[in-house]
Amino acid sequence: MVVLEAPPVPDTRRVSAAMAAAGVSTFALLYAPQPVLPQLAAAFRLDPGGASLAMGVATGALAVAVLPLAWLAGLVGRRRVIVWSVMASTIIGLLLPLAPSFSVLLVMRAVQGVAVAGFAGVAAAYLADAVGTARLPGAVGAMIAGNSVGGMLGRLGAGFAAGPMGWHGALLAVAGLSLLCALFAALTLPHDPAPETPMPGSGLPTPGSSEVGPARRARLGVGMIGPLAVGILGTGSFVALYNAAGFRLAAPPLSLAPAAASLVFLSYAMGTASSAAAGRLAGRLGWTKALVAALAVTTAGFVLTAHTSLPLIVAGFAVLTAGFFAAHAMATAWVAADAPPHARGRAAGVYTLCYYLGSGVGGTVGSIVYAHAGWAWLIGLTSAWLTLAALAVLLTRR
Repeated sequence: MVVLEAPPVPDTRRVSAAMAAAGVSTFALLYAPQPVLPQLAAAFRLDPGGASLAMGVATGALAVAVLPLAWLAGLVGRRRVIVWSVMASTIIGLLLPLAPSFSVLLVMRAVQGVAVAGFAGVAAAYLADAVGTARLPGAVGAMIAGNSVGGMLGRLGAGFAAGPMGWHGALLAVAGLSLLCALFAALTLPHDPAPETPMPGSGLPTPGSSEVGPARRARLGVGMIGPLAVGILGTGSFVALYNAAGFRLAAPPLSLAPAAASLVFLSYAMGTASSAAAGRLAGRLGWTKALVAALAVTTAGFVLTAHTSLPLIVAGFAVLTAGFFAAHAMATAWVAADAPPHARGRAAGVYTLCYYLGSGVGGTVGSIVYAHAGWAWLIGLTSAWLTLAALAVLLTRR
């Protein structure tokens, strides 16, 4: 008979609301510069690759900081690190429009990326302890749905504000929204829940048992290759297309204004729905089939955007966004579910490292490829990355 210690269970609705607010604040700030990259390029006399560094340095710094902050969260508490993260990133967001040069802006974005790492690297582990592994896929899907709402609001808000207010006013408007969400999260997020701890003799692995020894760690390490490949290659492909989207939509023959071009980010609504449904999809098809299917849908969306028709381009972004967010939700839950309770923070940190390393490097490389070779070559490169990610999942099936 399995006997578990019964830790106090936080109010699920309170946890969900607080984490959703933190996600909106964090990801609105992180992605707000994306729709104003053409304006940044014009203001500072940059090409698309140079302007995209405003995104790349933030996500790159996030990737570097995520493991140290995951370790720090184990010492001072995950809730505390999450609250520090949302407040610090918001303060930097409010100061960002005051940057006197692009170099200063890049430094501030790097610091903001470090701050964002506190939420991005700790949130999944916090949720795993709060809801348990059985309900984790659905909980992570709901969290990522909230994150996608934040990314969409940040992009749309900046895109619409850029016309009448310029890029300075656009970033300030998003930071104001993020401040409200950050304050709500800081005031309502419950204290750290205690993870489920198997009692001695229960038959479940404990931190000192052989099941979390070298052999199990080796199995877990191999089993994580698939979702980590999705984190690096899938995210790099996705961000590369969105980084270049503003330039393509603003250029002839489409020649859309910034506000109109930013409407492409409404596609994130598809990601919100698909990430919330990812847990059910994995339950029906199994982790491997569901994840490969999501990557295939993402690739199909990429191919649709290669057409010159604006309706097909918009449809392509909707399809690829739905596919990517479903894949991201399943990969996140896969990593957290496979890790033993005491190692969830590190496992989630490793996945987040791969996710934002792919975002920073893949997004910048994709922008350079688009600037020098065009959209068709960008689609070819990113589709190849997605194919490699699917092969990695198949080779390390769960």
